[in-house]
Amino acid sequence: MEPITQSRRRSGRFVSRLTRGTLAVILAGGRGERLKHLTTHRCKPATPFGGKFRIIDFVLSNCLNSGIRQIAVLTQYKSHSLIQHVQRGWGYLRGEFGEFIDVVPAQQQVGEHWYRGTADAVFQNLDYIREHRPTHVLVLAGDHVYKMDYGPMIALHLEKGADITVGVVEVAVEEAREFGVLTVDADNKVLKFTEKPAEPDSIPGREGIALASMGIYVFKTRLLERLLEEDALNPDSRHDFGRNIIPEALQKRAIYAYPFRDVRTRAQSYWRDVGNVDAYYEANLELIHVAPELNLYDSQWPIWTYQEQQPPAKFVLDDNGRKGTAVNSMVAGGCIISGAEVRESLLFSDVRIDERSLVERSVVLPGARIGKDCRIARAVIDEDCEIPDGTVIGHDRAADASRFFITRKGVALVTAEMIRGRQ
Repeated sequence: MEPITQSRRRSGRFVSRLTRGTLAVILAGGRGERLKHLTTHRCKPATPFGGKFRIIDFVLSNCLNSGIRQIAVLTQYKSHSLIQHVQRGWGYLRGEFGEFIDVVPAQQQVGEHWYRGTADAVFQNLDYIREHRPTHVLVLAGDHVYKMDYGPMIALHLEKGADITVGVVEVAVEEAREFGVLTVDADNKVLKFTEKPAEPDSIPGREGIALASMGIYVFKTRLLERLLEEDALNPDSRHDFGRNIIPEALQKRAIYAYPFRDVRTRAQSYWRDVGNVDAYYEANLELIHVAPELNLYDSQWPIWTYQEQQPPAKFVLDDNGRKGTAVNSMVAGGCIISGAEVRESLLFSDVRIDERSLVERSVVLPGARIGKDCRIARAVIDEDCEIPDGTVIGHDRAADASRFFITRKGVALVTAEMIRGRQ
């Protein structure tokens, strides 16, 4: 029988009994507080991204494309729009074949408390996991943007005889303070794991670069049960994978890192946390580049989603001073650019922009309406905003700060409540 590693490296894809025997548990209950007003009415995984998707679509698509068709999505915080999206767009798997995407809300299944942390969320659903009797459990964060075949990671987990395998990416040390940071040996065995350290360790020989956890973990099912049951009995635990389960398991267990690299080129693959408004804005605008690192047009690894049926985007009027145009931009279905100009921007579905308005370097979410004679630059316009005629955003920071949320890098976040004067 051919070694798993050789087969994995030659094919670049790995879909087998390893993924078919894996249950994916997606943690999608987080508040996403650093996204500020974008998560006032929705959880972070339900936040729109990339013109027609929601953030949760990327991890769900990764599962299906990897051959994992038993998926539980654990929800808690402001989950209505997320549940609705998954039910509408992801309800096509065949239950009679053992395939499913189950949305599992927090139900106080153990005691009278809601989920107290990522580990507690999985602990409260151990009976659900046991019911499906998976060989491995793949724990995934539901709030990151990336494309990944989970098969090679599960294969490496088996090859190494690992107790736990952690997906990792390389990040700049100044960014690593927002993540769990690992120190590994030459064989990628984890020697140290610190959650959100004030002074992250650099990779030996690569000053300024740290190894950060992606929030992806592979466990054998029985080991996961034991670790979670022990953690639940610890009154001092914060019941979190990064803060408690992984660091404490290092004492007795073999934990390996799985570097997230292209299987063929070994180059680091695309992965974004989009954890704050600046990161969200930049990750969306990266997509308008000629050859963005995240290829949404890749038919070999499609990103699936639910979207209402919309007519094609329309650009109307061709008079002097009011031409309907979009340059270096992405414009989703249902949009009407009526005598307005759009430059270096990303417009989600059903956006309307009226005559003589100019929108530059902005991200405009579904259903927004921008009136006549507006000038908008370096902004994120939330869903269903109605921007009045003559509004100027992104040209006077002091004036913007009196009405909108301004990020550290000067991007204006505009919501419907702000426009109505109720911040």
